[in-house]
Amino acid sequence: MSNSVSALNGASANGFVQIRDMGLQGMITLRGDLSGATLKKAVQGAAGGDMPGTGRISLTDTGAAAWMSPDELLIVVPYAEVEAKLSDIGSTMADAHHMAVNVSDARCMFSITGDGGLVREVLAKLMPVDLSPEAFKVGQFRRSRMAQVPAAVWMASDGEARVVCFRSVAQYVFDLLKGAAAPGSEVRYMAR
Repeated sequence: MSNSVSALNGASANGFVQIRDMGLQGMITLRGDLSGATLKKAVQGAAGGDMPGTGRISLTDTGAAAWMSPDELLIVVPYAEVEAKLSDIGSTMADAHHMAVNVSDARCMFSITGDGGLVREVLAKLMPVDLSPEAFKVGQFRRSRMAQVPAAVWMASDGEARVVCFRSVAQYVFDLLKGAAAPGSEVRYMAR
């Protein structure tokens, strides 16, 4: 039996911010009626927090639930717990219409840490999103394009952003982030 490894096996880079492959992350795509009480209960059981609002992520010490679309969430849990969480979701949802799929090995997650304004600057160089602190606050979640590929981003704190992308483009996204954080390329628009 092979051992699971993340797309970039913990790669990291230091520029004017730090970029790090976060290793194996448990991720579940959950589709269903987001207003339904049963689905809300399943989310709380899986991620340990409340249902996120539109364009939000609900973060807890044990997981997260991110709003992906009007009928879709991304549930983030420890990698080793995905199968148990899928079983729990299935039991909670029972006959209620839903789809829950383990997408852990199809995704990659990066952490970008440093001065909050500079973290935002790295992302702003690559995404057509207003990432100013006034427009994109901690707890907001956004799906967009990062250069030529789809990605999702949120501010985990004032000094840390998280990016999720497809595993197949992990090296490309890592290189984009590394290039955007190259020493000497700071604009400092958001880090005044």
